Amino acid sequence: MKIALIGYGKMGKEIEKIALDRGHEIVSRIDISTNDTFEDAAFKTADAAIEFTRPEAAYNNYVKCFEHNIPVVSGTTGWLEKLEDVKKRCTNDGQTFFYASNFSLGVNIFFEINRQLAVLMNKVADYNVVMEEVHHTQKLDAPSGTAITLAEGILENLDRKNAWALETAEKSEELVIKAVRRGEVPGIHTITYESEVDEITIHHSAKSRKGFALGAVLAAEFAGKNKGFLSMHDLLNL
Repeated sequence: MKIALIGYGKMGKEIEKIALDRGHEIVSRIDISTNDTFEDAAFKTADAAIEFTRPEAAYNNYVKCFEHNIPVVSGTTGWLEKLEDVKKRCTNDGQTFFYASNFSLGVNIFFEINRQLAVLMNKVADYNVVMEEVHHTQKLDAPSGTAITLAEGILENLDRKNAWALETAEKSEELVIKAVRRGEVPGIHTITYESEVDEITIHHSAKSRKGFALGAVLAAEFAGKNKGFLSMHDLLNL
């Protein structure tokens, strides 16, 4: 298939390598470091666009793709106040949008483990739960989109928590998310349930960006064959 890359930083370059290895063609690379644009004839030939940019640019990038009826795969986080509008464009205008806060296959399995653990811990009131996420210093949003997805999985299934809070909680009903930024860490997420007598911890640590990039290319392949608002839940049939 023909793929357009929107964002050609470290992630974009990793996606390019995997896409080429899987036999795809990169027809456009839109970034401040390139001369390609949304109006180029090559971009308009794309079967899908993969977008990893900045929160403030993401929504406008999606709209530009939709103007040319190009399915979008996005891993940019921090823009979700516009999510309902994107969903409406899929429902009302026949657009295709695949969003994931994290494209790693392992992380999406971790999401499911997190939800199931919350269901079990809902039956045991003696445990408090906290989360820590660690990312590289270039990551702009905090907490990470992955951490927010994990938090939502807990809040939906653990009655004693009804909201998440960054760093500190004002109420016992809030789930604390500690966000750490250091070095070149691709992503570490740890969830801990602790009581007076013991603790239970689940942990996912990414070794490189390769897992995220592979998932994004798989998502593009899926978006090229399916319509509407899509997610890793659809791709993996979890």
